[in-house]
Amino acid sequence: MHHDNHSTSHAHAHTHGHTGTPMNRRSWLTRSGLGLASALGAGTLGNLALGAGNAQAQTADYKALVCIFMFGGNDAMNMVVPTDNARYAAYKDVRQKLAIPAASLTPLSGINFGLHPAMAALAPAWAQGNLAPVFNVGPLFKPMTKAEYRAEPNTSRMLPDNLFSHNDQQNHWQTGTARLETRSGWGARAAAEFGATNPVISVAGSPRFGGSDTQAPMVLPSTPGAVFGLDGLQASDLGWTPNVLRRNALTTMYGHAQDLSLTDAYAKAQRDAFTLSARLSGLIKVTPGSAGAMAAIDTAFAPLINADKTVRSGLGRQLYQVAKLIAGNATIGGNRQIFFGEMGGFDTHSAQVITDNAAGGYHATLLKELGDALACFNAAMNALGMGNAVTTFTQSDFGRTFAPNRTNGTDHAWGSHHLVMGGAVKGGTSYGAYPELALGGTNDVGVEDWERQGRWLPTSSVDQYASTLLSWFGATDTQLNRVLPNLQNFSTRRLGFL
Repeated sequence: MHHDNHSTSHAHAHTHGHTGTPMNRRSWLTRSGLGLASALGAGTLGNLALGAGNAQAQTADYKALVCIFMFGGNDAMNMVVPTDNARYAAYKDVRQKLAIPAASLTPLSGINFGLHPAMAALAPAWAQGNLAPVFNVGPLFKPMTKAEYRAEPNTSRMLPDNLFSHNDQQNHWQTGTARLETRSGWGARAAAEFGATNPVISVAGSPRFGGSDTQAPMVLPSTPGAVFGLDGLQASDLGWTPNVLRRNALTTMYGHAQDLSLTDAYAKAQRDAFTLSARLSGLIKVTPGSAGAMAAIDTAFAPLINADKTVRSGLGRQLYQVAKLIAGNATIGGNRQIFFGEMGGFDTHSAQVITDNAAGGYHATLLKELGDALACFNAAMNALGMGNAVTTFTQSDFGRTFAPNRTNGTDHAWGSHHLVMGGAVKGGTSYGAYPELALGGTNDVGVEDWERQGRWLPTSSVDQYASTLLSWFGATDTQLNRVLPNLQNFSTRRLGFL
């Protein structure tokens, strides 16, 4: 089994306590991203003025985007499957052992498609009109035909860099430029357009999606109940005089004017760290059933809450955390917030199906975790009365080959299908163009026998996908052109799902 190779990075730092003994990263800063200055100069707290006295009551204009990245490259051909006789027959003929039995699919009434049976928990979201698939999306510079793709030389700047590579395609999806030299994520650029006090809020490390040359994402613990703040300097720790003296010394040190802009940025990051951890630590600590827990969220997540009041699954814990943060958005501040969560393990080169039925197996386990967590999150947003204000969307490295490989798995491809979810989604239908299910056909980039694998040439771009989301968020055309520089190459700027 190949494992995903996602490229979230974590800063590593060592500092010293008041005794002069080196302290590791975990003891200095318990399970959070606060206060670690990196080569960017502001570390994981880059430009976090949002935590410094910027709280405001929720306004009617509040909106949140929630990105779920599936690292490794999701096999979306088995996530959303055609149900009409002709296309299902073509699907089954190529997929063979990987084909999902038609009778087991979760029906999407009104369209000729169904979801993988492991995602049955999303049936209510579909019935409510809160869910839609978006077909064959991927990194592009401009609309491209198969003939144009085949005519492009390897050195062409009209093709995305290093197609079919994990890290590179992850970067293309997260930066929205299809260029490896781009450092900033489209989430970070969008956040800056809506005010630099609102960086991307990540519950999954430090993604490229939320970073730029001058700003890092706001990294929060992925698990409800985690300690968030500086070890030994929580409010409960300040009853001991040495801790008070240590806190005062650090406050004084970071309050001094510095000679270099880099050290000024670092000092500001540390000052903001104290403020932000004091404001959010209580919210981060809330677990199901604990003091401060919201009944609406706990009820919505009940299918994922264990007897010991922990939340089942990695994505379930992340989205429970995000649900709390959205409910308490006034504590964070700002009326536009962008969140990032993730799942790994989608690099299913082998053992994608470990039973004789494709409805079971490894990929099914991943899709069940995704579907269950999304369903609980959607129910929570609706119960809070915030369904129309929150839109969740998926991203992944790339799609996988339509044709299975010899090890009961699938290989790296290009265009893929994705899901958008929320009260503002124009659900009940699909968006984008579903590919022709023919190896070597119009949408398959392959021509020779050996390369006819069903690597779909995208018919919609990451730029159009992101533009649709950001237009709903409130971005103007001028802002969209700055955030998504390739968007000007597409006559259709939005895909219509919001």
